Amino acid sequence: MARSTHVGGWLDFALPAWIERELRIPAIMDNDANVGALGEAVYGAGAGCSPLFYMTLSTGIGGGIAIDGKVYRGADSYAGEIGHLTIRPDGPECLCGAFGCFERMCCGLWLEKDFGRTAKELLQDADFLSRYVTDLALGLKACIMLLNPARIVVGGGISKAGDALFVPLRTELRRHITEWSRARIDVVPAALGDDSVLFGALALAKEIPVQ
Repeated sequence: MARSTHVGGWLDFALPAWIERELRIPAIMDNDANVGALGEAVYGAGAGCSPLFYMTLSTGIGGGIAIDGKVYRGADSYAGEIGHLTIRPDGPECLCGAFGCFERMCCGLWLEKDFGRTAKELLQDADFLSRYVTDLALGLKACIMLLNPARIVVGGGISKAGDALFVPLRTELRRHITEWSRARIDVVPAALGDDSVLFGALALAKEIPVQ
């Protein structure tokens, strides 16, 4: 493990190697968004869609990219980290030290701290929802213009709002991505719900070479 933004004490700790020594079984590790992307790409809403972008919209915001059923991690395993894209340069400070990050503006942790209500309660407020989908669209627009994914799958607790969230989000994305770009706007909730990561872990485990 390189590091964790939310949990300290794991810097440069070789967790898979430790598990292999302790349990005497092969071990492999990845972050939840990458594994969620893999789960939806192989078994869920992203089956047959490549490239696929998966975003977890919950306590935090994470992203994962799957290309032809395999996780794309980038040169240093940081590909897909959409949560720390700056969408509001004059916005509040994020846990990462930057300001106006996508995660800081849209994740459940900060919504509750900033507004004193849960994300579920806030999304029932039409005025709040209008502002919220604008910020969501700003983050996802960057994903669409950079990656041009065949589909974006959104998982995590906030995605369970269903059409109340996804219908205005698609409308807002169409407003931001004007007609000069013919990049597709295909944004859907995770088909596997809370189990996207579990199915992804299964697919990841199947990649471990048999010894």
